[in-house]
Amino acid sequence: AVAAGSTLRAGELALAELRRGQRGALKLLCRLAAGATLAIPGGLLPHDDIVGQLPGQQVRTAGGLKLLVRRPSLEEYVLLMARSATIAYPKDVSAMLTMMDLHPGDTVLESGSGSGALSLFLSRAVGSKGRVISYEIREDHHNLAKKNYRQWRASWEIGHMEEWPDNVDFLLKDITTAAEDMKSVTFDAVVLDMLNPQAALPVICPSLKHGGVCTVYLANITQVIALLDRIRTSKLPFLCEKIIDVTHRNWLVIPA
Repeated sequence: AVAAGSTLRAGELALAELRRGQRGALKLLCRLAAGATLAIPGGLLPHDDIVGQLPGQQVRTAGGLKLLVRRPSLEEYVLLMARSATIAYPKDVSAMLTMMDLHPGDTVLESGSGSGALSLFLSRAVGSKGRVISYEIREDHHNLAKKNYRQWRASWEIGHMEEWPDNVDFLLKDITTAAEDMKSVTFDAVVLDMLNPQAALPVICPSLKHGGVCTVYLANITQVIALLDRIRTSKLPFLCEKIIDVTHRNWLVIPA
């Protein structure tokens, strides 16, 4: 394995951070390549000035701007990567992973893939011996999720000299028509991030292990009510354990 303080290499993803006082920081994501240039407000930064630097060091542009360069965390990557659908935000993903109580080696069902943010966090949670099966009904979302996943894996391998688990199967298919697919697999957990999750419940129910958790990511309380109503009227064997709204509050501390 590569040492924690290894230098940034061509081909991997790098994060350049421009501090702007009380306005916070401007973060720019790029894939390092010889001869390429990162455009920032007020100047240009050649990638060759970043390659070979240790993560956490500052580099200067020709105009004198200081930028902090380092490898992006997974949270930063999913917030800055290309997206065709609203992502599951890391603060919410953290809560969902905790609720599902995932372990290395687990098999998880995801619907839908979206831009691939949750898929990446699930991939890390279940590890190289686990498996994530991710359904997506829209081809543009499906293709972008695969692209974002492959880009992160490729960068990870270059920067860390080890392989990120290749454990996500992206399927371009409507989960509500996948009953036959489900017969041959048992899921330790299920996570639904789709417009009409209640339509998927009868399909995934027989394949979710007894005591397994189905986590549903919803935008508003109206959708929650519709989901609970479907469980009740269809007499589905699900128990609603918890409904939470995850909030983060950022603080700005300025010494007197």
